[in-house]
Amino acid sequence: MAHPKRKISKTRRDKRRTHYKATAPQVATCPTTGEPHLYHRAHWFEGKLYYRGQVLIDNAIAEENIAEENIA
Repeated sequence: MAHPKRKISKTRRDKRRTHYKATAPQVATCPTTGEPHLYHRAHWFEGKLYYRGQVLIDNAIAEENIAEENIA
């Protein structure tokens, strides 16, 4: 197993680590709802799942269908 011959100083260690930085995630705004969200990610807004400005899933319609099935 590798074993250092000399102690690495704090300055030398910190110089090596200067390039490791956390980047802030890019945030987009939905053209339909104006809701901020991460790029290439679907997001929920008022019970609907949006991706690229289009509704993928509408929970209001799904809940109505389930209610109708329970009545019948």
